[in-house]
Amino acid sequence: MFKRLFCLGGLRAAITPLAAALLALSLPARAATADFTSTYKGGSSSCNTTYQIKGKEPADSSRHPVFIYMGGTSDTYDNAQAMAAVQGMADRGYVAATIQYANSAMGYCNTLNTRSKCIFDQASAQSAVTALCSRDQADCSKGIVVGGFSQGALLGILSKNFDSRVEAVYASGAHKNYIIYNVNACVGNGNRVLPQARLRVINGENDIYGGGSQSTVRASSVAVSGYTCTGTTCLQPDGSGWRMVLKSEVQDGSADHCYFRAKGCLSNQNNLDTGWQTGSAAWTLNANLDWLTQFTAH
Repeated sequence: MFKRLFCLGGLRAAITPLAAALLALSLPARAATADFTSTYKGGSSSCNTTYQIKGKEPADSSRHPVFIYMGGTSDTYDNAQAMAAVQGMADRGYVAATIQYANSAMGYCNTLNTRSKCIFDQASAQSAVTALCSRDQADCSKGIVVGGFSQGALLGILSKNFDSRVEAVYASGAHKNYIIYNVNACVGNGNRVLPQARLRVINGENDIYGGGSQSTVRASSVAVSGYTCTGTTCLQPDGSGWRMVLKSEVQDGSADHCYFRAKGCLSNQNNLDTGWQTGSAAWTLNANLDWLTQFTAH
């Protein structure tokens, strides 16, 4: 009750010091987290280049499942979007990290598969997943969950091809075709190891890579997720499926490829849409991170 009242802007000023104290007691304490960095070997044709890993993990003596995040083409790997996801999953009890990779350009399926394998190859001592699962705080037998944006989302969708411990993927800006790069042959439903019931796709209705309209974005979301619906949401009872972000839901009024940024893809990548970052609707960060947590042991 107190939490609900506190979130209403018109009542914020009326909260007394006593009520504020009671509110603090009613909310769960945020667990302390610790920062870490590491490296792995990645690349576009072979895994022979050193790339960075940046993460956060619970500051306790327990062992935790793992969350891995990849940003989009030309994104800084530790930008605000990536670190918001990493912090959110560390707060939820995960060893969480964002992964740098060869993202200066997009690629066809062979390139995407190589980049994903360099990150997720559980048989390789040099992969990013091995670096994370080797941490004292990590227990990958409890499961690995993955998030990503654009090209990073596609690498996530391919992750279970290379690591059977991957349980679920939250993919934003994930399409079957990126201008000249048709990638349905590897990321489309039925063309990868990850089952449709373990994938959640969130795309903006104005996303140019999905065709720029509701009908074309819908068709792209259907191809990737495997779920067919006629409206703007196709989330299943288990939370898998797809959701289209509407123009009316974002603060700049344009639900483009980068709907989670305050002013779209042309804005500073560290300037986030406040609704995506703090809201609770099905397209927001918290809703999608919460969905991932059901697939791992704690």
